[in-house]
Amino acid sequence: MAFQRKIDVGTRGHGDIHDITDQVTQIVAESGVTIGTVHVFNIGSTGAIGTIEFEPGLGRDLPEVLDKLIPPSKDYGHEEMWHDGNGHSHLQATWLGPSLTVPITDGRPALGRWQQIFLLECDIRPRNRSVVVTVSG
Repeated sequence: MAFQRKIDVGTRGHGDIHDITDQVTQIVAESGVTIGTVHVFNIGSTGAIGTIEFEPGLGRDLPEVLDKLIPPSKDYGHEEMWHDGNGHSHLQATWLGPSLTVPITDGRPALGRWQQIFLLECDIRPRNRSVVVTVSG
């Protein structure tokens, strides 16, 4: 059995992080699946999905660390091709990845107490993101 819904999220641009755990949990509940998996996928090449303890310090730390590892630069091949200022955005999103799969136990995503599902905007511009949530079980 498969069940699918979409979450729409408006972002403010680079480094904007959103806790989407409640929406994912609601979709799992709507599906009626008690044992299985939930797959969360960001549509687009400059947004990332993952888990983190969603609190203000880490919400600041994650984008800052990514900017140190993969800083904005005009030296990326993407910049040479498109000159749009977001080469690092693509690389940061690729580094983290566009999706996450979480087990479902007792009708809920099997997340730790301090583990939330996030969407991170890596692009330099605000975006309207679509996140596809697929429940299987």
